[in-house]
Amino acid sequence: MIGGDITYRCLGNNVFEITLTLYQDCLFGEPQAIAQDDPAYITIFTSGGSPSQVFQQQVPSSNTTIVDPNFSNECIDNYPNTCLRKQVFKRSVTLQPNATGYDIVYQRCCRNASINNIINPGNVGVTYTAHIPGFSLGECPNNSATFLSMPPQIICANSPFSYDFSAVDLDGDSISYELCAAKPGGSALNPLPPSNGAVTAPPYTNVPYMPPYSASMPMSGVPALAINAQTGMLTGTPNTIGRFVVTVCATEWKNGIAVNTLARDVQLVVTNCSRSVVADIPELVNEPGVYTIECDDYTVTFLNNSSGSETYFWEFGVNGATSTEFQPTFTYPDTGTYEVKLTVNPGTLCSDSVTKLVKVYPFFEADFRWEGMLCPEEPIQFFDQSNGSFGDAITWQWNFGDGMSSTEQSPTHSFSLPGGEKEVTLIASSAIGCRDTVSKTLPLKTFNPDAGNDTIIVLGFPFNLQGSGCEFYQWEPATYLSNSQIPNPATSFPTTGIYQYVLHGSNEDGCHATDTVNIQVVSEGIIFVPNAFSPNGDGLNDFLIPKIIGYSQITSFSIYNRWGERVYSSTNNNAPSWDGRYNSRSAELGTYFWHMVLVNQKGDQVEASGDINLIR
Repeated sequence: MIGGDITYRCLGNNVFEITLTLYQDCLFGEPQAIAQDDPAYITIFTSGGSPSQVFQQQVPSSNTTIVDPNFSNECIDNYPNTCLRKQVFKRSVTLQPNATGYDIVYQRCCRNASINNIINPGNVGVTYTAHIPGFSLGECPNNSATFLSMPPQIICANSPFSYDFSAVDLDGDSISYELCAAKPGGSALNPLPPSNGAVTAPPYTNVPYMPPYSASMPMSGVPALAINAQTGMLTGTPNTIGRFVVTVCATEWKNGIAVNTLARDVQLVVTNCSRSVVADIPELVNEPGVYTIECDDYTVTFLNNSSGSETYFWEFGVNGATSTEFQPTFTYPDTGTYEVKLTVNPGTLCSDSVTKLVKVYPFFEADFRWEGMLCPEEPIQFFDQSNGSFGDAITWQWNFGDGMSSTEQSPTHSFSLPGGEKEVTLIASSAIGCRDTVSKTLPLKTFNPDAGNDTIIVLGFPFNLQGSGCEFYQWEPATYLSNSQIPNPATSFPTTGIYQYVLHGSNEDGCHATDTVNIQVVSEGIIFVPNAFSPNGDGLNDFLIPKIIGYSQITSFSIYNRWGERVYSSTNNNAPSWDGRYNSRSAELGTYFWHMVLVNQKGDQVEASGDINLIR
């Protein structure tokens, strides 16, 4: 069951022609269930506080048609198969005059189990009703309104949707429209009332909507589904694929009094549609709906991202100015905001259009200057000098070329050592959306005082500090140094311990900076060989490299396996390095023995040995 409604027409002499219209899914619906819809059972109750049944009759269908989907499969690439069957049941009945009127009821279970906005839809039925107001003998109290259009069969997700839900009334009554709640009827135990049980008398509850859906929000969309109360036009842009029950109520009004509500309960199917023809003009990322903000001059070149189209019609929003070019250029006569519309394949069945705004406000220019000593670690003040004909900048995005940034109008920034030229960029924007970018090279001096690496030395042996990167040097303290104002002063430490020196460096440009070095003085030399290494290619501990302190050189370094075979040997002075390979293949895991011959600071030859574990 896709939908349905009940209408009636007064024929005079207390006779009313009742019309029940059912819409069925003849593609995916169960044939047996569809067959059970014919004949239909129509029940009439008296209206008022205690309704009583006055008429119940089975009615065979008078007309069955397959509804044209009214949707061109030339306009989308993945046209979905659909089949909508319309079944009409008519019955004329004579009703006795009644001050409270009558309620016409049709009930049936059940709905499509795959509906997305109702809880347990496979066990929720439908109830369609119409109300005949009270009348006197021989009087025609009312003719119900009737909807003009068939239910839509195909709705494309993320595409604007509109459907005319308007109705017409033979009496000329005014009609208002609203989204309203669907009504349940029947159950799995009583699917075809009154075949398996009584038809439920009014009033009726609402179907249980699945949160966050409701009668007023039956499907999600941006903008959301909404109906015009005066025209009955249903609009929105659904953004969720699925099946959704949507109910529209058209209420008739006589002299300000509601006399009947025509409710159409329909199931709308939202699917992904791959449109074969799409009109598309790009837009600014930070300004949705705006193609461009032209801040240099009055001429705009339009880009066209449309697809599947052969002809184009541009409307520039100025005194009927148009173009049929693919990507036209247009010069606007003055500043302002203009609405530009592109229609592709105009005048054809598969036409599409898109509208964007163009803002023309020349001119706007980003600019800046700086002040300060152009040295590393010195504060440099940047000044915004952006300006425009329609207002100065209101936002700023600075990129200093060293990974640092700022959003201040005129920021202060210090660059780290070693300095060097930097490309500084400013992106400025105005209140009307103009943006401009300017980049300038900051002639920052290169300056990098270096006091050398922290070092361990043996007491009594000569050692010089290793300062560099300056034109002028000053070491603090000057204690135990041969000259505190040269880059490499000799040292003469009296005892073991840790000695710290600070290098104050400067150059002729006036740049100043400091660096610190620690010298650890020990009583004898140190040999360090790791007890394990892992040559597995992960970049960590892939090589066995011995380290020496207080020795002048390594004259030989050899490694032996557990069978006494020499697997590695080096006489590369102070740079031996084993990569864990033997005979061009990865050596076995296990314990190896190393042996080293060194020369100490006195020129004496010294030997050392130990074990190393090779792991992976």
